[in-house]
Amino acid sequence: MLSIAKLLSAFNSSITLWIGYLDAYTLQQLQRRPAPGSWSLGQVYKHLISDTEFYVSQMKAALETDKYSDEKMTPAAAAMFAANSFPNQQLENPFNDINLPQPTNKEQLLQQLTALNKNVHQLFRNAGHKGGKTLHPGFQYFSAAEWLQFADMHLRHHLRQKERIDAMISA
Repeated sequence: MLSIAKLLSAFNSSITLWIGYLDAYTLQQLQRRPAPGSWSLGQVYKHLISDTEFYVSQMKAALETDKYSDEKMTPAAAAMFAANSFPNQQLENPFNDINLPQPTNKEQLLQQLTALNKNVHQLFRNAGHKGGKTLHPGFQYFSAAEWLQFADMHLRHHLRQKERIDAMISA
């Protein structure tokens, strides 16, 4: 398991990448779907923000409890954590909505990503750090540190999707 300091640094690097990429796009480019039935880059941003907000709520809950501390993650999750990466493939998620709302402005995306980064750092700086875990809907139980690592892995996983979208909208 990586230290909290390393996990926070990795999360900060990943979210900073996504923040930096915003400058390269107009709102129209962010809203453009590369193909029917696929997300626009703006929808990817909205997905990342929404999921990361959920992960942060789980980090907070795990830090505030001792419940489920002996529970484990699934073997598939353990393999991802050991590799510190999602599998290099497109993953199906039954919770993802193809009709996720489009962003209405870039500034809102920037503000939400910046707030997430600040909230995560404050959470680990100010939390009581109990040893509890909370339930992930597909991978079983994660500690606060594991939720943080998962958030970073998720942000990095979608970089591949960003590359695919970039290639399609610039063609």
